[in-house]
Amino acid sequence: MKKSLIALALGAFALGAAEFVMMGILPQTAHDMNVTIPQAGHYISAYAIGVCAGSLILVFGRKIPPKRLVLMFMALVMIGNAMSALSTGNAMLVAARFISGLPHGAFFGTATLIAKTVADKGREAQAVSVMVAGQTIANMLGVPAGTLLGEFLSWRLAFVVLAVWAAATIVLSAAWIPALPAVKDVGLAGQFRFLRRRGPWLILAAVFLGNCGVFCWWSYISPWLTRVGGWPAPMVPALMVLAGLGMVVGGLAGGRVCDAWRYAGTAALGQAVSMIGLVIIFLLPGGHVGTAVMTFCVAFGMFFISSPQQLLMANAGKGGGELVGGASVQIAFNLGNAGGSIVGGLALNATGMDYHFSALAGAPLALLAVLCLAVYSVRHETNTDAYERMRRVEV
Repeated sequence: MKKSLIALALGAFALGAAEFVMMGILPQTAHDMNVTIPQAGHYISAYAIGVCAGSLILVFGRKIPPKRLVLMFMALVMIGNAMSALSTGNAMLVAARFISGLPHGAFFGTATLIAKTVADKGREAQAVSVMVAGQTIANMLGVPAGTLLGEFLSWRLAFVVLAVWAAATIVLSAAWIPALPAVKDVGLAGQFRFLRRRGPWLILAAVFLGNCGVFCWWSYISPWLTRVGGWPAPMVPALMVLAGLGMVVGGLAGGRVCDAWRYAGTAALGQAVSMIGLVIIFLLPGGHVGTAVMTFCVAFGMFFISSPQQLLMANAGKGGGELVGGASVQIAFNLGNAGGSIVGGLALNATGMDYHFSALAGAPLALLAVLCLAVYSVRHETNTDAYERMRRVEV
């Protein structure tokens, strides 16, 4: 494996853990900051807002080489998490979480470009899947570890570890990532020229709708496991590790399939797995085995689509908009997460907190995502090899 991909995966791990660890330590954080649980939810929202705002870094930093961008993003991760660990009040922690989120989307856009550039020919998706694996491993190991630190020692230690991790990633990135040239400078507006076409909007719509559908259920997975699955609360972290394993396996499998087939076709296949999983979850009466299996399967489908969607948008932006294209996937992803939790919550309120219906509410949205990807694949990925089979004939 190329060392540069390992460095990128380490950065993805730091960002993945920083994004989701707050959900596991929210009660302890709220207690120390003297705020209610709903008010502490602003720490999660602040990170998501930072993800969206941080894409402007790429817009105005288009002349900066990718390696320097990665180093700058990791410096922001280190600063943001160090501020979180040292926060003395609610306002400071909200600001720290916003800073921590700034590099998220921009990093994945830049890392996708680097991964596909250093990859061997025909293995671009697998290279991107290795980078994304850092984020999935963070969900499998980093988030549960951070939750345990918050439970038994201090929630601040979780952010200390992430700040140190980011510092180490800076050193390894400086040593292992090659010095690639900056993307073609097409001006401020030129970076968004690819959005004039309908194809990229189909992909972004699929990312948003797909994640909105899955997060209708995923946002409330803990009470679903305990109330529908009958699992005791202490077993939920172990099941989250199982979900993380599904994400890792799904991400790596999606990269392999993607290199051998169509990008959008692969993403449609993974999204269909999640959509079918949501329908089965609605029909599932409960039980330990069934809920554990479906947790793994939906997590598998959720990240099976990561590599193809990142590559689709990076390729859509060719000619100067590659970084913005890659970052836009993360923006759509986070907006989908936020929308999914709202729709899922509405479904729960409307059904007297029946946790089967959060999955049912998400299934139509996931189906729309499958349709968007299928339409894109049929219209833009149909290749008859006619050009490759042409031969020059002189008369």
